[in-house]
Amino acid sequence: MKVLIVILFLAIVASLGSALIFLMQDRGGSSRMAWALTWRVGLSIALFLLLLLAHALGWINATGVPVG
Repeated sequence: MKVLIVILFLAIVASLGSALIFLMQDRGGSSRMAWALTWRVGLSIALFLLLLLAHALGWINATGVPVG
């Protein structure tokens, strides 16, 4: 599970980097930057939902200050 989370996080960072490259190269001439940012948002939502699901199913445990 931890490997999948790291892979998704790296994909989010790579998408953000590609959007930056498209911004510098295209100067607003194409929509590649918008698509890269759309992918980043989609991957971020998928990562968030995966974390919620993994916690609900007990695949990962919360750490930190105990409640109660």
